[in-house]
Amino acid sequence: MGKMRVPLGVVGMIYESRPNVTLEAASLALKSGNAIILRGGSEAFESNQAIAKCIIKGLSQTDLSEHSVQVLQTTDRAAVGELITMTEYVDVIVPRGGKGLIERISNDARVPVIKHLDGNCHTFIDSDADPEIAIKVSVNAKTHRYGTCNTMETLLIDSSIAKDLLPKIATAIIEADDAMQLRVDESAESILADVITLNGHLSAATSEDWDTEYLAPILAVKVVDGIDEAIEHINTHGSHHTDVIITDNYTKSQRFIREVDSASVMINASSRFADGFEYGLGAEIGISTDKIHARGPVGLEGLTSQKWIVYGHGEVRA
Repeated sequence: MGKMRVPLGVVGMIYESRPNVTLEAASLALKSGNAIILRGGSEAFESNQAIAKCIIKGLSQTDLSEHSVQVLQTTDRAAVGELITMTEYVDVIVPRGGKGLIERISNDARVPVIKHLDGNCHTFIDSDADPEIAIKVSVNAKTHRYGTCNTMETLLIDSSIAKDLLPKIATAIIEADDAMQLRVDESAESILADVITLNGHLSAATSEDWDTEYLAPILAVKVVDGIDEAIEHINTHGSHHTDVIITDNYTKSQRFIREVDSASVMINASSRFADGFEYGLGAEIGISTDKIHARGPVGLEGLTSQKWIVYGHGEVRA
């Protein structure tokens, strides 16, 4: 008796912009034994069609069906509405794009969906953090790229070290990108207000800032009273995508990874590592913040399910 991995079946993928997704998704589907129906955005329609022709040509030279990968030849949104309700023919939908697209798919789909809505990622600087690591990770997590779901959007820092360390972190982030704007709470503002290099970069945070995925050179900053408040803030305002603690305290690091309810939780590393390629999965078809079936970067294994296998010799149940 045991288990074996099996394909999900037919994957429907709806995505925006990047035509490289067409090839990556098709490759993952074929490698995992699935068929896939792809519907890219109108802005890359011609590129997607050209890539589709290459894929079909390649399939024609194998034992696989040319219909294993299908790229819809229309940009009509009605086609998406039809695809996500075809429960008899499609086994799972993977939307990849902006929050508006994913919300629409999630609300209207009758087919199961693997998704994440947004990436409101946090970095918490604990009282036992190594200052150099805190600065290096914070700069990378925020300024490496802005348009990605694993970019830090909120920086939390323990009040016991904020007076000394927060100005250094904030200055380093501004030096990395002079366009950066910091949305700060009252405690952070009182610490940073007299830092000359931050003139013109500070504004008061509103309640909306704690829930916002900026995808821009904007960072929310909050001073918290220890790990309890940090975990509560993350679980209340985060998107369950990727959250980070910077600490040299093993006990607190283990508590953080147990209690923060996110698909990826990291210790002393940039949230930008939350990526299928960086995790050694190769290409990814997307990232899931759901708890059932797949969570985190979805690679080959996430495109499979499992079945129980029993080998018998005529056994019957008493």
